[in-house]
This record gives sequence, structure tokens and C-alpha cells, in this order.
Amino acid sequence: MTYISTKLRQPIRITDIITIHYFEYMKNFYFPGESHNFWEMLCVDKGEVEVQTDHKTYTLKRGQMIFHKPMEFHAIKALGQAAPNLIAISFKSPSTQMSSFNNKVFSLNTVEKILISKIISEAKSAFSTPLNVPSIEQVERSDTALFGAEQLIKIYLEELLIALIRKETHTPPLKHAPFSKTSKANTFESITNYLEAHICEMLTVETICNDNLISRSCLQALFHERVNRGVIDYFHSLKINLAKQLIREGDLNFTQIADFLSYSSIGHFSNQFKKFTQMSPSEYTSSIKLLSENTANSFSRVFVSE
Repeated sequence: MTYISTKLRQPIRITDIITIHYFEYMKNFYFPGESHNFWEMLCVDKGEVEVQTDHKTYTLKRGQMIFHKPMEFHAIKALGQAAPNLIAISFKSPSTQMSSFNNKVFSLNTVEKILISKIISEAKSAFSTPLNVPSIEQVERSDTALFGAEQLIKIYLEELLIALIRKETHTPPLKHAPFSKTSKANTFESITNYLEAHICEMLTVETICNDNLISRSCLQALFHERVNRGVIDYFHSLKINLAKQLIREGDLNFTQIADFLSYSSIGHFSNQFKKFTQMSPSEYTSSIKLLSENTANSFSRVFVSE
């Protein structure tokens, strides 16, 4: 018997990664702009920014994303009092379907946010270059990368782009998509929203379970599956991320931040901060200020040379 193969269609295809960045900026952050010959995806993880392009000015809030096509000018500045966290991924794609992303702002759902977090996670393994240095213009492969890390970045990014196009064109989900996967995503989103709403409190596993009508075993299994950590560890990571943002905003001192987040003492806060960042609060403050200065100097050198 002769079998005839079917070549799979690839309406969205990523061929190259240029850079993958996760930036933590001060509340007065401003980038005067650039253009380049590849695609760039910008997502706001915290805070609010204004993005200026050739054609329009956009305001992006947390959980929103914009794409810049090749050779499109784009500039960014922080808005309001919240110091922004930004994810920027630049890549090459020959696909004509990429035109679907021109001049559009997307609001991400839980599944799409998880795909971005997976890209960031795999990038930490695949590349030795740090994610938080804006001057890096090319990633370098890591000698200790996990098997398949680069391919998973490509797969997750292509899946994200396909999901966004389907959502934009109102394509119904596949009939065989398991309901349990959607249910888990909704439950995870609901509980993470609950944790963020109570971020200034000290929650216990029992309280979280009672308030969200979920068993302890199901709760822990869900968080280990989604974020590879327990719910309390995840909750403290949210607290420290907020603490980092408050430090960058500069309106509260360390003692006030510790009290705001319901830590029992400045020592407890400092220990938790170092656990998640490998830096003390004062070391983080110094490093983020130095990064901001280096970023400004880097941008100045670029525009002077031009």
C-alpha cells in the first residue's frame, strides 16, 4: 500500500529570535524610540505605559500587548505612579498572516499569559544573556540549556500568535478541546485574582481553600501544575513583586513597605525579599537605579551616533 503524506500548513511561523526581555523600570521611565527590521511584541505585566508609533499613540495597561511590525517606529514612556514591568520579545517571521497584528492592542486571557510565562521560563534556560538588560541586542546560547528549550520558545510563541488571531477572528475553539483544561485555567485565574486582592494580608492555605471552595490537595496540585510551586510560595512571590514595584516608585521606605504587606518585621521582609530576588532591598534599589542610568546612557549613545 502506498501512503501519500500531507504536508502540514504553517500559517504562522517563527524563524529567528532576536531578543527576549523582562524589564523592571522606574516610574519615570522614558524610551525615545527606535525602529528595526524585525517584529517586536510588547506586553505590560505591571503598571501602565504610553506607546507612540508612526501612526498613533496607545495607552497600554496591565495584561495588554501590542506588536510593532518591521521598520515601524515606536517609543515608550511610563504613565502614572506605578513603575512598569514590561515583556519585550523580538523575532523574525516570513508569514503573511502577521499582518493581523498591525495597529492593534490585545488584552490577554489566562491561557495567553501562561504561554508568555512559559516563553520567559524557557528563555532563562536557553540563553545565557540576562533578560533585564536593555542594551543586549542578541541572545547567546547557554551551555546548560534544557533539552528542546529553543524549540519550545518557538512553539509557545507560535501558539500564542495563533490564539490571538483566532480570538480576533472569533474562530470557535476545537470541539475536542478538553473541558477540564479550560476549567483549570478559570480556577487558577480566579484564585490568583483572589491572592492579588488580598496581597496586603497574610493568608494561610486553609483560608485560601475555604474562601475559594477548593480542597487543599486540589489547590496545591493546581499550583504545582501551573507555576511549579506551592500556593503560599506563589503568594509570597506576588508580595515581593509588589515590593519591588513600590521600591521603584520611591514613595515608601522599606519599613513602610514591610508593614503595608503585613510582614511581621523588617527582618522577615528582608529575608523573603532576598529569597526571591537573591538581593537585599537596598541592593535591589542600587541595582535598579544603576540599570536605569545605564539604560539612559545606552539610549543617548544610540541617538548621538545616528
